[in-house]
Amino acid sequence: MIRVILLDIDGTLTNDKKIITPKTKKALLKAQAKGVRLAIASGRADQGLYQWADVLEMREHHGIFVCYNGAKVMDCQTGEVYFHQSMSVEEGREVLEHMKKFKVSPVIIKGEYMYTNDVYSGMIHRSAGGEIFNVLQYESRSNSYMLCEKKDLAAFADYPIEKILTAGEPEYLQEHWQEMAEPFRGRLSCMFTAPFYFEFTAQGVDKAKAIDAAFSRLGFRQEEMIAFGDAQNDLSMLKYAGIGVAMGNASEEVKAAADEVTLSNNEDGIAVSLYRHMPELAEEEAAC
Repeated sequence: MIRVILLDIDGTLTNDKKIITPKTKKALLKAQAKGVRLAIASGRADQGLYQWADVLEMREHHGIFVCYNGAKVMDCQTGEVYFHQSMSVEEGREVLEHMKKFKVSPVIIKGEYMYTNDVYSGMIHRSAGGEIFNVLQYESRSNSYMLCEKKDLAAFADYPIEKILTAGEPEYLQEHWQEMAEPFRGRLSCMFTAPFYFEFTAQGVDKAKAIDAAFSRLGFRQEEMIAFGDAQNDLSMLKYAGIGVAMGNASEEVKAAADEVTLSNNEDGIAVSLYRHMPELAEEEAAC
């Protein structure tokens, strides 16, 4: 019996136009109405998740946010925090100091602001040879943050940080990510969350660890969970859940790790899978 639905956002819950399609929304609302708990598990901060929670009416049903790739878990209705693990001030400053050696745009969050070195340096390709877009504008606006420049982020970061995001050209990151991560192996979690994002969080932080810490407190078991994802940072979640579902647009690594592969994020892959695993939803749909 499925009691929890775990959802990545980009490339999973939303289509390529960055919207939740009507069919997927309808399936999730029906599941939620039957008492199934929805959880959005993303690399984004909690402030950037409310727009999707409101579309899915999660504030009325104690929906869960798994933020910063698992550094923080909270009830989006009450604000209660179930799990929180940040990097220390020293770790954050060490990462930011090391990033000065690379052609990337580091980003950290404090209050209502996203801080970076140069707000005009955000024009990059989404993929190697692909569309050019302003990654800093995209990241700040999609997460409802204002942008602010700091010449020296390492000196500014005098507080524990949940996540350090670095944005850069996909080809450059592929060439340099190992050098970027090398000083922190065994001390921090380092991973790609998109071809143009490489991120740092506290050691051991991942979506599965956070989900286990939060949902065990709430009385849910692994076998009662179904998870949907498409990227490297979803791997632990897909392996942890009773049913791990890779989107049709997922990387080959993610597809290989999942229990099954559904249709893409542009083809209502979430809804298709839910109707298969929750026949009662499909019966309601047929009766409408």
